[in-house]
Amino acid sequence: MAITISKAQVNEKDGLVILPVKEYRRLLERAVPDVYLTGKAARDLDKLVADGLREHREGKTRKIKSLADLD
Repeated sequence: MAITISKAQVNEKDGLVILPVKEYRRLLERAVPDVYLTGKAARDLDKLVADGLREHREGKTRKIKSLADLD
């Protein structure tokens, strides 16, 4: 299979990178940093998540399309 890409397309998009899918997935996984909370910060976050899940089960949440819908 041959793929033709014009120089104009490459220049327009600031270059071109070709990677194997396995390497691309590895890069994607590493793009989001791992954050580990401990102590009070971890407990506070656990409580926030638990409260949010409870409110969702109780039907106290609503769907929004954007942050502008929060007004």
